[in-house]
Order: sequence, then structure tokens, then C-alpha cells
Amino acid sequence: MRVLGIDPGLQALGWGIIDVSGSRLSHVSNGVVRTSGAGLAQRLVALHDALTDIVARFGPDCAAIEQTFVNKDGAGTLKLGQARGVALLVPARAGLPVGEYAPNTVKKTVVGVGHADKRQVAHMVALQLPGAKPAGPDAADALAIAICHAHHAGSAARVEAQARRAS
Repeated sequence: MRVLGIDPGLQALGWGIIDVSGSRLSHVSNGVVRTSGAGLAQRLVALHDALTDIVARFGPDCAAIEQTFVNKDGAGTLKLGQARGVALLVPARAGLPVGEYAPNTVKKTVVGVGHADKRQVAHMVALQLPGAKPAGPDAADALAIAICHAHHAGSAARVEAQARRAS
């Protein structure tokens, strides 16, 4: 299974691709889409075009995205939500199932602690994906989201298989 992890952002959207074979995870690629200097509509188009290209180039089987948290800046939260909408739309339009995970779930899955900082997340991503060199903190977060999805999707698949056998 090939997983696309997405850390949504309007100015910097992190992405990471991993391959999953049983319990074995391997790094494929990662990067950051930067959209500074343009208006909101142009930034959303840039995110759409870049993610469409990534899906076409790497052919993931599924995608995972971090859920939005609400902060004190309502306008900023709204803009992040629009970027997140594009990040959900692209894989869905490609026919990919999309998992969504809270930031604390991603951190707890990858680091073991729900309130880990970005440095701890990047360190654990490097340990779990030997040879991976994230293009920055946003790319490391995206790889962490992909790792989280690999663990949770694998667990869900095992439960579903056991339920089928039981019935």
C-alpha cells in the first residue's frame, strides 16, 4: 500500500509518500509546496496543481490528512480550512480513500506522546523511515501523518478481516 500524507497549510503544505508492506514502512518521497506572495485564490490553485501532480507521479493507494485545530485567529483558521479543503479534494477526485487524524493522534502514534514537539516528531520519523530526509518540518509532519495512517489502516483492516472470518 502506498500512502500520501498531507500536512495542510496555505503558505507551506507538507507532503510525504511511504510504502507499507505488512509492518514494514519505507520512505518514497516528500516535499513542501510553498505558495507565498500570491492572492488566496492563486495560492489555492497552486496547492491544487501541485497535489494533483504528486498524486499523478507517485500513484498512492490512499491519503491521510491532519484535522484542523481551531486557534485564536478566526481568519487564519478559515484560510487554513480552505487549504485543507483543497488537500481533501485532490485525492478524493483521484478516487483515493482519505483518512483524517487529529494532531494529538498523529503524535501519539509516531512519538508515543500526544503533545510532542516538531523536533520529536521529525526524530521519530527519521527512526521509522531510515534514509528519509524530510524537506522541512511540514514534510516531516506529513510523513508522520502517513505513518499514523499506515498503523491505523492496518489495524482497521485486521479487525475487518477477523469480523469476516467470524461471520
